[in-house]
Amino acid sequence: MNRSHFACFFPLLLVACEEPPPEPEPPARAAPKPAATPVASGAIDLGGRAAATATAAVRPAPIPSVRKISAKPVAEVKPSEDDPLKGKFTLADATGGLTGKGPLVAEIKTDKGTLSCTLFEDKAPITVANFVGLARGLRPWKTPAGKWEKKPGYDGTTFHRVVKGFMIQGGDPAGSGAGEPGYVIPDEVWEDAHHDQRGLLCMANRGPNTNGMQFFVMDGVAAHLDGGYTIFGKCEPESVIEALATVPVQGERAVTPPKIQKVTVKRLAKPAAPTGAPSAPGAPSAAPRPAPAPSAK
Repeated sequence: MNRSHFACFFPLLLVACEEPPPEPEPPARAAPKPAATPVASGAIDLGGRAAATATAAVRPAPIPSVRKISAKPVAEVKPSEDDPLKGKFTLADATGGLTGKGPLVAEIKTDKGTLSCTLFEDKAPITVANFVGLARGLRPWKTPAGKWEKKPGYDGTTFHRVVKGFMIQGGDPAGSGAGEPGYVIPDEVWEDAHHDQRGLLCMANRGPNTNGMQFFVMDGVAAHLDGGYTIFGKCEPESVIEALATVPVQGERAVTPPKIQKVTVKRLAKPAAPTGAPSAPGAPSAAPRPAPAPSAK
């Protein structure tokens, strides 16, 4: 049962239920398959059927088909009554004052190294505006003390939840996994948005259209998240993701959560070169790295 489906019940008492934390579920652990035992030629199995010979060719496992992810219409969400902006905050508001004409990049400086995350402003403009606005201190948010403030929302927070081979989650000012900014933004699911590689930057949520400020970085492949979580960027290098994903944990909680020291947002000076563009003369070509295999949870 998903966390978002839990209900609270207290006999003879009327107690308010707290919202579950916005935590994506790790992939289900697959049951191990029994090893095949070769049978001598001409042998009969217990069902009376002719058994396969030991020299028979082993058939390769079928390649699983990739589920088609179609773009979803962006829903309208009800603004929080006490939100100073009444839910109105645009990408232009978030990026005001930034120079350059290239991609929008967030540098997440941690005590394990710095992540450089290219933000998908063309695919998830509402989410990118929210993230950038919180990072730059331009979007007001409600602190754990219950006060609305305009200050950098991610500086000094942690990656409180770490599941090796799945994801690392952070951005909660409360540090508990239950913190929120006092408002929600809608999901932005774009065409063919697959959680299919390490480094994808995604929003955590409690269910459809309940995104706030917590985010996670993929450390593997998680097709079960497709269609339910907004992907709004891609982070590197892999060495820093590996360092963050391999900290000691108790269950899914980091023993000493890696600290997010500062998030800086900038635009690169020039647009990125088109994919597949030839390298400059004399420049070495980088060999593609194989995708890391996710560990079972």
